[in-house]
Amino acid sequence: MEEENSSIEKGLLLVKKEENANTTPLLVFTTFVIVSASFSFGVALGHTAGTMASIMEDLDLSITQFSVFGSLLTFGGMLGAIFSATIADSFGCKMTLWISEVFCISGWFAIALAKNIIWLDLGRFFVGIGVGLLSYVVPVYIAEITPKTVRGTYTFSNQLLQNCGVATAYYLGNFMSWRIIALIGIIPCLIQLVGLFFIPESPRWLAKEGRDEECEVVLQKLRGDEADIVKETREIMISVDASANISMRSLFKRKYSHQLTIGVGLMLLQQLSGSAGLGYYVGSVFDLAGFPSRIGMTVLSIVVVPKAILGLILVERWGRRPLLMASAFGLCLGCICLALAFGLKGVPGINVNVTPTLAFIGILTFVMMFAAGLGALPWIIMSEIFPMDMKVVAGSLVSITNWFTGWIVSYCFNFMLLWSPTGTFIIFATICGATIVFAWCLVPETRGLTLEEIQLRRAH
Repeated sequence: MEEENSSIEKGLLLVKKEENANTTPLLVFTTFVIVSASFSFGVALGHTAGTMASIMEDLDLSITQFSVFGSLLTFGGMLGAIFSATIADSFGCKMTLWISEVFCISGWFAIALAKNIIWLDLGRFFVGIGVGLLSYVVPVYIAEITPKTVRGTYTFSNQLLQNCGVATAYYLGNFMSWRIIALIGIIPCLIQLVGLFFIPESPRWLAKEGRDEECEVVLQKLRGDEADIVKETREIMISVDASANISMRSLFKRKYSHQLTIGVGLMLLQQLSGSAGLGYYVGSVFDLAGFPSRIGMTVLSIVVVPKAILGLILVERWGRRPLLMASAFGLCLGCICLALAFGLKGVPGINVNVTPTLAFIGILTFVMMFAAGLGALPWIIMSEIFPMDMKVVAGSLVSITNWFTGWIVSYCFNFMLLWSPTGTFIIFATICGATIVFAWCLVPETRGLTLEEIQLRRAH
């Protein structure tokens, strides 16, 4: 009986140590610094939504020129994504973030001071390169420093800060100059630039570089002085020793096909849902539906952050897969609502308020459900499912896929609306429906597993 009680006490002690390891001050501070520039990412995503008319008027732009300007964020992001994983693997996550901030800060200054279309486009392109680097390294960095019990929540904070930036841009776009909003985008970049001097490098990257002692020291600081890190350290060392970076050609071998299909598929579905187009030009969709864009943008700025907080809470309670399917279902409903709104516009016998009301409900549903799930989950899952040997090439490929598809959608979105608003949202609704099926059939649940345990489960 005494031996049994002793075993129970030891078990409770281990559980307590693991719980204490979940939220150390250094872990919280490190995560805050890593995700701080995601606020700037959000400002970039929302910058064009409420300022379209004023930018076009100030610089005398046509709809084609403005569409090019808006899409250059995703084109630059695609270029940044090409090199993001390679830079992170070679020089570490911290150095990648420093490089990212150089592009973001210079890009925002170029936009704020732009006197013509050339400087405007160049600034947008530079910000795109910066956020392209961020988009890969932020979720990977957080996933590699956090314990399994809170990894989803901490990684989702990236989406939370993005939504804070989007909400800020949406709200300020109602009454503030687009140049001032660009300057606001610099503030979180400066916070991260300074904060990077005070946070540790990823323990897994240190182990890969052969800096084993430093890896142990960093891991102990992140988990807390009382935490037992022996098992986690051993798993990291074994995982690193068993991996060697593969080539792009090797990535398409059959043994990697499942993870690659999931990673690429989720990125394609995220962007083909219409998220980039609606996010960049939601103000013009409100105007097209006859709903006051200033009221619509203000409401969106209020609701988008609480929904992201809800996603942050649910990602560890529900799991990745159920939250992904629920989010995709909500997006599908939002697109159907928008398709109905524009389909009924101008129909004899239909009340004139039906279209703006349905459009507002559809946009609100879409933006909230995207913030709660599909906005962050493809990046979270990407950071978890790829083993060390394929993380560089696979991470680059899925990031490029996301940004390239986003570029196509963001450029074509205004022209699609000119073609047929109803047809546009029927297409997006169909893709959102396909996302539910894709998640149900292929996406694994990774909640509560270490990165090494995820790979062991895949191997079996």
